[in-house]
Amino acid sequence: MPLKERTMTDMRMELMMKLREGARVTDLAREYEVSRKTIYKFKQRFEKDGVRGLEDRSRRPARLAKALAPAIEQAVLKLKEKYPTWGAKKIHAHLPKSDPGLYVPARSTIHEMLKRNGAVKPRRRRQKTMAMTGSLTKPTAPNRVWASDFKGQFRMGDGKHCYPLTTTDLNSRFVLTCEALPSTEEKAAMQCFSLLFQEHGLPDVIRTDNGVPFASTGYWGLSKLAAMWMRLGIHVERIEPGKPQQNGCHERMHRTLKLETARPAGRHLLAQQEKFDEWMHTFNQVRPHEALNMAVPADVYRASQRSFNGKLPELNYSLADDVKTVDRYGAIRLRHRHAFHISSALEGQPVGLLELPNGSWRVGFAGVDLGDYDPNQRVFNRFTTLRDSSLGATINQ
Repeated sequence: MPLKERTMTDMRMELMMKLREGARVTDLAREYEVSRKTIYKFKQRFEKDGVRGLEDRSRRPARLAKALAPAIEQAVLKLKEKYPTWGAKKIHAHLPKSDPGLYVPARSTIHEMLKRNGAVKPRRRRQKTMAMTGSLTKPTAPNRVWASDFKGQFRMGDGKHCYPLTTTDLNSRFVLTCEALPSTEEKAAMQCFSLLFQEHGLPDVIRTDNGVPFASTGYWGLSKLAAMWMRLGIHVERIEPGKPQQNGCHERMHRTLKLETARPAGRHLLAQQEKFDEWMHTFNQVRPHEALNMAVPADVYRASQRSFNGKLPELNYSLADDVKTVDRYGAIRLRHRHAFHISSALEGQPVGLLELPNGSWRVGFAGVDLGDYDPNQRVFNRFTTLRDSSLGATINQ
C-alpha cells in the first residue's frame, strides 16, 4: 500500500504540535527551513481558524489596482468614442472637466482599460528627426511667432479639392484659422489674413515654408502676401527648403487635423468649413495639450496688442530723398528715362530712395534695403539677401 504523501498543511500541523509541546521557535525554524516570522503567522492563523488556517490562501490582492468601477469605465469609453484620436493622457486630463467628482484612475490604468476594450490601435513607431538648429525666432510669448501653411489638398464628396489654410500661434498652440479654400490663390489668402489680423491683431513674426503664396521664385522670394506682411511691420521668416521639421509644431497639428476632419471629408466646401470650425473649437477649447502641461491652448493664448483696422498703414522713410510707388509691372521711374524694374511682388507698394555719395540710389521697402540703382549704367543691382533698412523706415499705425 503506497505511503500517503505529506502535504504542506500536514507539515504545518506537525510544526504546530511541536510548538504546543514546548519546542523553541528558533529550533523549529532551523528544522523546517522557514523564518520565525512564518511560524508566528501560521500560529496566529491556527489559533483563529484551526486546521483551515494552515491551508494555502489565494495570492490574489484584496483590491485590484486597475479594476475600474462601471461608471468610470463608461465615462472613459464615452470620451474615447467622442474623441477617437485621443489617448490615455488626454482622457486622463479631460475627465475631471467632463465628469466632475468622478474618481480619475491613473493614465496607465486608463490605457490598459482602453486596450482591453479594443479602443487602442498599435501605432507604428516613427523615426525621430534631429533637433533643429538655426536662427529661427523662439516663440517666447503669444503672438511672438505665428506659423502658417496650406495643409495638403484632399478631395471632398463633390469631387472638388479643398486646400486648408492654417495659422497657429506657436507659443500657445492656439489654432488661429483653418479656412477651407478652393485653391492656393494669393488674393484669397490675403483676404483671409486681413480678417485674421482684424480678429487677433498682428504678430511679430510669421513663419512659413517656401511655397505659394507665401514665397515666389522671383527676387528675394517675395510674394504679394509677404509684402503685405512686411508693410504691417511683420517679420517674414521661412524655413529651409525640404526641412518641415523646422516648423514641426505646425506640421504635427496638421496630422491631427487630417485625421479628424478629412476622413471622411465634407460633402462640399461649406460642409468642410463647418467641420473645420467644430474641430478648431475642440482643439483650442477642449483638447489638452502635452506641450502646455495638459492645459488647453485657449487658457494660454491672448490676442495681440498690435491691432489692425483692415487698412494698410502709411510707410514713413525719414532718411529717404524720395518715395515712389511701384507700378503694376513692378517698376518705378526715378527720373526722365530712368525707369527700372524692382519686383512684381511690390506692385502698389511705396519704396524709399536715398541718394548715395557715389551717385547711386539706395532702394528700400518697409524695414529692408533691396538694392542700389546705378543711373550711369542704368542697372539695378539687387542685394542677394535683404538687409536692414538704411532709410529710417517706420510704420504709422
